[in-house]
Amino acid sequence: MTTEPTAYHQRVSEEKRGAIVRAATRLFLENGYDRTSLARIAEAAGVSKATLFKQFPTKAALFDAIVTASWDSGREDGQPPAGDPDAGLTAIGLRYTELLGRPGMADLFRIVIAELPRFPELGEAQFQRGKLPYFDAVRRYLEAEHAAGTLDCREPELAATQFLGMISNYVFWPRMLLPRWGTEAAADEHVVHEAVATMLARYAAKG
Repeated sequence: MTTEPTAYHQRVSEEKRGAIVRAATRLFLENGYDRTSLARIAEAAGVSKATLFKQFPTKAALFDAIVTASWDSGREDGQPPAGDPDAGLTAIGLRYTELLGRPGMADLFRIVIAELPRFPELGEAQFQRGKLPYFDAVRRYLEAEHAAGTLDCREPELAATQFLGMISNYVFWPRMLLPRWGTEAAADEHVVHEAVATMLARYAAKG
């Protein structure tokens, strides 16, 4: 007799986990992190409190899961291989615009910003489990292009900051002040292509 979970039970568990994460994100945004109880989240997700506590024993663990899930979706395809920085940076940039354009990402930042004075650990979680790993993946790609001789990029941290900043300053950050802010796909692509052109003008290996 096996004690291993069946594919069905694994699927049910993942569905419940997803429902919990979605309910928590909505309630944190509507009511605030402090004023949202795990019991209320369980009710909104349609699961028992026992199920929620099995998945997430603390509210902090649940918030960590929200952050990880939000940013992991932008890394699941991995980074492109080195050798063609025009194509590679374009692929990274377009994936970044798609990631930032998801409603859940803006909601996540709003939760952190609203609760940061009382719960600085939320900002720490957002940075350490979300933004930093994503940033490091881009930095490693630039290091790989430098090693391949296609880019002369001796400060990859600075270069990653420049590249992602050129994109997010148009696609994402205005949404923090202007809830109705939205961009067309064609405009996003134009921003990415211009950011790539700027990076190549600065960092392309000479000769």
